[in-house]
Parts: sequence; structure tokens; C-alpha cells
Amino acid sequence: MADSPALTAPLQAPEEPLTVAYYVTGHGLGHATRAADVVGELCRRGHSVVVVSAAPQHVFVAEAAGAPGALSFRKRLLDCGAKQADALSVDPSGSLELYHATAVEPRETLLREEEAWLLEARVSIVVTDIVPLACAAAARAGLPCVGCSNFSWDFVYADYFVEEARSDALRRVVWQIAEDYSHADALLRLPGHTPLPAFREIVDVPLVVRRPRRSRAETRASLGVAEDTRLLLYQFGGHDLPEAGGDWLPAGWFCVVASTSKSGAPLPPNWARAPPDAFVPDLVAAADVILGKIGYGTASESLACGVPLVFVRRDHFNEEPFLRRYLEVHECAVEMARRDFFAGHWRPALERASQLRPCYTAPTNGAAVAAAEISRRGRE
Repeated sequence: MADSPALTAPLQAPEEPLTVAYYVTGHGLGHATRAADVVGELCRRGHSVVVVSAAPQHVFVAEAAGAPGALSFRKRLLDCGAKQADALSVDPSGSLELYHATAVEPRETLLREEEAWLLEARVSIVVTDIVPLACAAAARAGLPCVGCSNFSWDFVYADYFVEEARSDALRRVVWQIAEDYSHADALLRLPGHTPLPAFREIVDVPLVVRRPRRSRAETRASLGVAEDTRLLLYQFGGHDLPEAGGDWLPAGWFCVVASTSKSGAPLPPNWARAPPDAFVPDLVAAADVILGKIGYGTASESLACGVPLVFVRRDHFNEEPFLRRYLEVHECAVEMARRDFFAGHWRPALERASQLRPCYTAPTNGAAVAAAEISRRGRE
């Protein structure tokens, strides 16, 4: 594996439009939101992009709106990510068994179908975040392929063998994933990354991150929150609040809940639910502190907006220590013990976080840089 120099500025727009097949894992929204940023930049460069994923299409449509390049979708499930046991835990055996059923048992059929489609669609280059089979399909079709991610599934799944022995069949899943990744020409490596030994070439790119569409003042006004009020953004994906505890918020604070849970449980007077169509980076930029889990999407928005993240550690998410370190280096993270989270004893961690002074000054134009590199490689 070779490391190429980090890219820091977009290259010149291409002379000829490309057809880009962009494979995106369906695990959570983090992969989709960051891939959508790159997809939008590719469309603005005039390329046609086909998103191959089971992820929600609206995420990509919003980022590519008004761009000259065409955007289309091909709904396919080629991986499964991590199977969660609950909000803070992964089911290791279940994750490997699900991947085996999704991508190993039907492997040859899936690869034949993807190879045929890539050739029929006259695809110029394959991009993946970070679907293993996409790399193998691109190789069969004789097409260039690049990954774009801060981690890979072989590294994540390898951790699931630590606590107890697994079957040889499931162990081979990890080796097969690593072999699939080895077919990629390069990986566009995002900040806060894990080890990525399966890829032949590594190219570092800046943070790929969604930026706010509205000002802090506009978002706060829409939420009815005064500028001088401390605002907590509760962001736990599809999981709602734990049962009420004691001293959740410091005095005078207000909390906006951005959970996508369907629960309609009543909230205290100084709490409110964000509108369903709220753009999360707008909420992040309007907040003083975020409370949530460490994942690439939340971490990147926290860093880019300079808003500290209070996080609750998760089990078997082994990309987390690397993102955590990246956040801590830039004064942007405070851990809350799980027992304190579920007991509603939030005040000490929130107050510590409010005293941090985030200091992230690195570029945040990773989507434009990645799109330029994809364009260059697609023309070679």
C-alpha cells in the first residue's frame, strides 16, 4: 500500500462528462450524507451520477439540486453494515451472519449482475463508500474504482472475533471483504480514519462535511430560542430520549431533539422537537453543545461548526476510538458515562463541554477535492 500526497485543492473541471457509479452502504445515514456531498460536487462538474444504494434518495437529491449533471438511482442492497442490538450496542455475530446472507451466499449472482450493468450503463468510474462488492465488480468490468471513507468493513468486522471464537465461514467473510477492497485503485481517506491496510493506494482528502444553509440567528429564530440561551442539540439517530431523570440540563438551557424516533412522548417546557424537515447542520451550527454518538457525520459537523460533542460510548463500533481522538485533539469532545446518560445526570458533562474552545482549522472542502480526484481518475 502506498500513501499519496494529501490533496488540498480541487483540480480543473473535466473536459468530458463522465458516468459515475457511486455505491453507498445502506448502514445508517452517515454514509449517505457524506456521499451526497461528493455526489453533488460531481453533478456540479457536469458528470452523470448513478447512486447504487438502498439509502434514502432524498438525501442525494437535495445536494445535487440545480446542478448540470444528471442524477439517477439504482436501488441495490449489496452490504448491511453493523446490526445494532440497541442504541449503543452492536450484535457482532448477527452482523457477520447478516453480511454472509446478504453478500456472500449470493455473491456470484450479484457480481455477474453488477458487471453486466456497469458495462451496459457505460460507466466511466466506480466510487464506493464503502461497499466491498463494488470494488470486485469494477475489477471484473475492467473499470477504475476508488473508495471514499474513514474506515472499511474488514477492519470493523475483524473486531467481532475478539471476545469469542467464530465459525471459519464467518472468519472468511472478513478476508473476502479485504480481498474485494484490494481491487480498488485507491482510497480517498477521510480524517479520523482507522487503519486501512487492504487498499493499494491511499490519498488523503480534507473533511467531507455538510455545511449549514442558514445562519445561526435564523435557525434559532425559527426554533424560538434567544441568542443568549444555551442550546443543546440532542442527536441520537432513530433513538428517542431515555426515561426522565434528575438534572438533565443546566439552569437556563434549552434542548432541541433531532431524533427521528416516532415517539410522541411529551417533553419538559424547556425542550422541543426539531421540525421533521430540519436540516441537521443548521441545528448543529445553532447549538452550543451536541449530545449524541460518535460517528463520522456527527463528528465532522461538530468539528466544522466548532460545536462540542458530548458523546456516550458505544460497544463494538471500533471506528469510534479514532474519531474520538480526532475530536479530542481539536478540543471538541467530552464523554458522558452511560449510567449518567440513562439516569438523566447530564449537567456536569454539558457544563464541561460548554467550556471547551474547539480549534479545528483544517480545510472542510473534502467533497470538492474528492470530486476533482474522481474526475481525474475517471479520465485516465
